Amino acid sequence: MRISDSALIKVAKKYQTPLYVYDFDGIKKNYQEFKQAFYGRKSIIAYAIKANSNFAIMQMLSKEGCGADCVSINEVKLALKAGVKKYNIVFSGVAKSYEEIKQALELDILLINVESAFELEDIIKIAKEQNKKARISIRLNPDIEPKTHPYISTGLSENKFGVNATEARAMYILAKKSEYLEPIGLHTHIGSQLTDIKPIQDSLQIASDFAGELIALGIDLKFFNVGGGLGIQYDDEKTIPLYDYAQSIFKALGDKDLTVICEPGRSIVGNNGVLLNSVVGEKLNHKTRFVIVDGAMNDLLRIPLYNAYHKIALLDASDESKMSFDNDYTNAKGEKCNVVGPVCESGDFFAKGINLPQTKKGDIVCVYSAGAYGFCMASNYNQRVKPAEVAIYKGENGKLQDKLVRKRESFEDLLNNQIM
Repeated sequence: MRISDSALIKVAKKYQTPLYVYDFDGIKKNYQEFKQAFYGRKSIIAYAIKANSNFAIMQMLSKEGCGADCVSINEVKLALKAGVKKYNIVFSGVAKSYEEIKQALELDILLINVESAFELEDIIKIAKEQNKKARISIRLNPDIEPKTHPYISTGLSENKFGVNATEARAMYILAKKSEYLEPIGLHTHIGSQLTDIKPIQDSLQIASDFAGELIALGIDLKFFNVGGGLGIQYDDEKTIPLYDYAQSIFKALGDKDLTVICEPGRSIVGNNGVLLNSVVGEKLNHKTRFVIVDGAMNDLLRIPLYNAYHKIALLDASDESKMSFDNDYTNAKGEKCNVVGPVCESGDFFAKGINLPQTKKGDIVCVYSAGAYGFCMASNYNQRVKPAEVAIYKGENGKLQDKLVRKRESFEDLLNNQIM
């Protein structure tokens, strides 16, 4: 995200905090770089909505020609409402309900990624009820260690996702014989926040070899879904170049004439979002300095959930040129502190033991790389309202514009669905 401190402070004052701010130009640029990496090959870049489901982001990406990777029927409906073409939508997930599958077939999206034998049976029943053929792919679990946080690992045999090769083969054969199924794709995805290309290469080769087996069995495959999961830089991670990633896919596929479906999420939006918080005050408990802000774990859960690291800075309004991710945000001249929020949990923190300058009430503390798995995982714990979301982008005159893309919740919103 390349927005100056002064610009962020202005939107914080205008819309109040806690506040999510997104760099729409950066999001668009990242999507275009994915398209460029796959240039000249048949491909669908299906944005993983779960990373950030803001409707304005979806609308912008759909205008760029983006597809959608969905893990609930509501994500499917969101994609369609935002303008994503139905033949660019994939529906995944390990526990699709009967009603969700029914609606997905009625909406005639590209395909359903099947994750179990019982799900395949449900799809057959529903397709028979609707008197149509259901287009499917099956998710292969390659049993590969992705070298990421265990909570976001999805390609090991101990994970709940997909099926092993033996079960997948039997499911494909059943699908080929069924008059209500059309097996047209193969899917694999080993995890999220991946920064080592070797596990990706290994899983791609396993999947490609398996695709070759299926083709030899007479399965008319058309799509090779490689999932998503490319990591971003939260700290000092070395990320995987898009060119290397795409070339690994092409190398694994060899001469197979299959359309690649790629499902990036975090890598498109992650570094293009921040969470802005206002300082409520400071206090010293024994020898521990606490910088207390108005944002909390209910606004950004991934820090306590994964013990995740996010760069944090006290924004400097005096420096018009200072750009996020162009600077060292360790603030080494400041004293060590814990940055914490108002929620009644000791797990309510954004950082522990970091250096920040002395703060005063109303100063803006920025949590970087909050564009993915931020607002979409927010809750109303402690009856706290969810924050507003704002887009920043360059207008036709070249000047930065800001636009509210989600209103802050109110107390009345919290009561809306309750029966009194």
